[in-house]
Amino acid sequence: MISETIDGKIAKEGLREKKQRETKLRIAETGLKLFCANGYEGTTLDSIAEEAGISRRTFFSYFKSKEEILLTCQAGAWDAMRADLLTVSPDEAPLDAVRKTLVNHVSRYESDQMMAIDRVMRASETLMARKQAAYAMQEEAFYNTLCEVWRQPKRRPALRIVAMVSIGAMRLALEAWGKQSGERAVVEFLEDAFANLKAEI
Repeated sequence: MISETIDGKIAKEGLREKKQRETKLRIAETGLKLFCANGYEGTTLDSIAEEAGISRRTFFSYFKSKEEILLTCQAGAWDAMRADLLTVSPDEAPLDAVRKTLVNHVSRYESDQMMAIDRVMRASETLMARKQAAYAMQEEAFYNTLCEVWRQPKRRPALRIVAMVSIGAMRLALEAWGKQSGERAVVEFLEDAFANLKAEI
């Protein structure tokens, strides 16, 4: 699933592009493996490069920092969700469309891998601060995506609310899921969050 989170849907690519994608994926997978084994703070950029079989200089050709490995993985997942949202029918209710899109994507992820990444994020105050800031950016990005599907200007205030509550539901679902010991899949928490939201509207 890391390949999807980094690159989204893989378009037709040449040999050079394929090699670059595979190298970036290898670096990301290596970084995540070391983060989970040694902790984020205990993993150096040099150790990632060495384990991935690349030079320090090559690392910086793909990522600006070790922090960017985690953030790029997450950003790629959001990009894939928004791309799918653009394909929904404008005849569908926006909140229902967003719920189905998020549930569809989240259900694809391996819980063990997501739990490990979540633990790494929670163990670092720096990463947690960046994660919270990323939610605000994704809310704005989701709003812009919704406006591309439902184009009537008069609907924009409502679409802003849909974006806010949808990202809020995702955020609460991930937080609740991260506090348990893996008994339930993350998608179950997401479905519960949207069900509770719909019940109160």
